[in-house]
Amino acid sequence: MKAVVAAAGALGLMLITSVPAHAAGDDVLFAFSDPTISEASALTPLGKGLYATTNDSGDSGRVFTVDSCGDTVGVTHWAADPVDVEGLAPAGGNHVWVGDIGDNNSVWDSIRIAKVRVGRGERTVSPTVYELVYPDGAHNAESLLAHPDGRVFVATKDWGGGRLYAVPERLDPDRPNRLKEVAPVIPMATDGAFFPDGKHLVVRGYYSATIYDWPSMDRVGSFRTPDQEQGEAIGVTAKGEVVVTSEGIRAEVIRVDSDLVSDVLGDERSPTADPTPSDETEPAGGDEAENKDSGKDGDSNPGGSNPGGSLGPVALVALAVAAYFIFRKRS
Repeated sequence: MKAVVAAAGALGLMLITSVPAHAAGDDVLFAFSDPTISEASALTPLGKGLYATTNDSGDSGRVFTVDSCGDTVGVTHWAADPVDVEGLAPAGGNHVWVGDIGDNNSVWDSIRIAKVRVGRGERTVSPTVYELVYPDGAHNAESLLAHPDGRVFVATKDWGGGRLYAVPERLDPDRPNRLKEVAPVIPMATDGAFFPDGKHLVVRGYYSATIYDWPSMDRVGSFRTPDQEQGEAIGVTAKGEVVVTSEGIRAEVIRVDSDLVSDVLGDERSPTADPTPSDETEPAGGDEAENKDSGKDGDSNPGGSNPGGSLGPVALVALAVAAYFIFRKRS
């Protein structure tokens, strides 16, 4: 099996050697200056020039707030020993959803999410942690998304094609909350985010990203992402700009060439929405908002009939490259 994985990785590397490191319109915004941000697996724009990120497995449960120069200006400690934190999603009011959702071997009975306060300064919080269960057995996942209306979703990282699952509208802190399957997404999804107008979402893999209409989940098209050490994270700003980053010490945060995104969206280009809750002034209160239920539409199924998880040439390349990285990471 290792030989097969290594061969797939080698094939993937050969196929991407002709891909430029950055498109002409890509813009390096900054690099993380904090060496403790070594495996950034998520990226959520907070507004006012701030971004939230978190390391994946191996770190304690903490979320970093970084400014537009790349300096860490805040750290929220929320858990002592999470399993494998992989996703962040905006939760409004200077909060983010944190997803302890990684399960490389797809063996865990449940996954967990929590809403934590972020921003400037250092804090330790004890948020309510909600347990989630898939309706069809365990999955590995790295993508946590939140619609501007507050609905929360998980996208799985499956070889044959991932699935988008909706978190229930009302979350019970005392028992497992059952996810509801929505629609297919790309194979090996590593992160995702909604656009600010709520009409589109983007799900990325290691070397490309795919945009879907919402709520039909019809596939609009794909664009390549900047070549980075292990590019996994993606976010969308309040202006509709797509930003990405990578694992690795002092990784760059890059704004994707807007023309690439516009070419995919065409006439459907998402307009800039009104400022989202995450752009509001930081509340003077404490962390009591973390315990309020969020996420909606757990019983709806807006997924269309389009097979968003079907494999194409780009997906096959992504699978091969992903195999290489998984082999490298576990060897």
